[in-house]
Amino acid sequence: RQARLPFSRVSSVSTMKLPLAAASLLPAAAAAFAPRGSGGIIPRSPSAPAFVSRATTMPTTRTTATATRRSSSTLRMANVPKLSDPSEELLKDVDVFIFDCDGVIWRGDSLIDGIPETLAKLRALGKRMFFVTNNSTKSRKGYKGKFDSLGLDIPPEEIFSSSFAAAAYLEQTKFKDSGKKVYVIGEVGIGEELDLIDVEWFGGPDDKGKEPDMGKGGMLEHDE
Repeated sequence: RQARLPFSRVSSVSTMKLPLAAASLLPAAAAAFAPRGSGGIIPRSPSAPAFVSRATTMPTTRTTATATRRSSSTLRMANVPKLSDPSEELLKDVDVFIFDCDGVIWRGDSLIDGIPETLAKLRALGKRMFFVTNNSTKSRKGYKGKFDSLGLDIPPEEIFSSSFAAAAYLEQTKFKDSGKKVYVIGEVGIGEELDLIDVEWFGGPDDKGKEPDMGKGGMLEHDE
């Protein structure tokens, strides 16, 4: 039968807010760093806040003008010392490395030069690595396949995609217990991750090309 879905009533998953969820799903990597007096970084305990940086600390006074705050923030960023010897300083003090994928590991379907050697060296030194992406078109399984196709042996547990983050968020918040379905605004990667946690969904690639009424009280026609 045919249903008209009001956008205010449909639980949906899109990619717009997923990086926020993804950030909460890196417990092993998230708490790895804290600022050191010289501007370098040292390992912290797993309970420590992630990626604390003096360069991003906001002024404590609320009476400072916006322009002054921006100027002050810019000045602090400018005063952060550059690594004089990145190889020595990073490899000595950092235990966890987090890599973006598109434009860092690959461009399109081409592996970026030097990546295999870099990853091999880090693994040889016992460093932990995580690979993150806010591209939800693939699931972790899909990204594992892409890594394999590029000759990179990356364990699935090191891959964090926004499609996985969306599913993990719904699992952590016990969405399945609500008895509701998810309407997916996105690609197959989100659906594949939802299947793994047994959350019912519809939409996604099946609704490609549909143009819902985005006006007040707008509806989307959908066959159930």
